[in-house]
Amino acid sequence: MTSKSLILAGILVFSTLSIAGTKTSAKTYELTLAAPTKAGSVQLKAGQYLLKVNGDNATFIDVDTDKSVTTPVKVETTDKKFESTRVDANKDGNIDVLKDIELGGSKMKIEF
Repeated sequence: MTSKSLILAGILVFSTLSIAGTKTSAKTYELTLAAPTKAGSVQLKAGQYLLKVNGDNATFIDVDTDKSVTTPVKVETTDKKFESTRVDANKDGNIDVLKDIELGGSKMKIEF
């Protein structure tokens, strides 16, 4: 193999690693919960959260404490992008129970 071929092979490997790294990084969404909320199998206190969706899991990161919890979700892709993040929940006593979240700026909707 010539040195020119080795350089080209090295560039291709670097490009592939860069693309793979980009695809696995999850985008972060901001949301505020006004009341204690159940999201799938986890209980969240009222407050501000960062939400990351990675595959079939949603991770909620409490902005104040930096603690995170993860719960399984069903991810749906729609035909058009959602303009803003919208939370849909039902009331169960004093606790809100999340049904789904439309993720603003994406075509993704997650269901609990």
